[in-house]
Amino acid sequence: MSLTNKTPEPQVQSLFKRIAGNYDRMNNLISLGTHKHWRKVAMAKLNVKPGSFVLDLCCGTGDWTIALAKAVGPSGQVVGLDFSEDMLAVAKKKIAAAGIEDRVTLVQGDAMALPYEDNHFDVITIGFGLRNVPDANQVLREMHRVVRPGGQVASLETSQPTQPIVKLGWKVYFKLIPMMTRLAVHNYKDYVYLQRTAAQFVDAKKLADMYANAGFDKVDYQTFDMGAAAFHSAQKAYTKA
Repeated sequence: MSLTNKTPEPQVQSLFKRIAGNYDRMNNLISLGTHKHWRKVAMAKLNVKPGSFVLDLCCGTGDWTIALAKAVGPSGQVVGLDFSEDMLAVAKKKIAAAGIEDRVTLVQGDAMALPYEDNHFDVITIGFGLRNVPDANQVLREMHRVVRPGGQVASLETSQPTQPIVKLGWKVYFKLIPMMTRLAVHNYKDYVYLQRTAAQFVDAKKLADMYANAGFDKVDYQTFDMGAAAFHSAQKAYTKA
């Protein structure tokens, strides 16, 4: 296994257990609310139709899961999978508040070993999860396995600015994040980890290469906020006769 995140998985799971209750508030603070715009752009680029069967990996507190469930309508289904029981508990409450429990199934599971048969889903998404799994390449291979031929996969993830001045400013901002969290929620060490994984994850071009290496076709990406984040999408090729 080629590790893209070297922090042991039990430690990561314990971290998300501790921060689940404050995750949404801190996500808004750290991204300055821009994650909502990123997700809106992503939804516009996804081929999610009424009746689609969608898997949302590393679904966390369920924001993207809820957007997907609204898009598939009453005739569709969305599975939200996450390894954190505590994050899923927050998602469950938000899904109930949105009145869409009938079209969402929440599953505690491992994104690197998905409990689904091959060619199972129409669309698969993963939001800000690739940098937190031990091996992002393995997750991409699993996504390729369980999406149907012709189906779409997509991710939202932090990225690395390439313009030197922007890159310097981004590094300075990331150094401020732990201080911001210390004032807000006292989970200083936990958010140091989140800052570090964001700073160390691959850039948008490298992630596009990882999609291609996992077997996907039509790999495309768009960066946000001068490279601070990126949306990637790709398709599983139809099997040749």
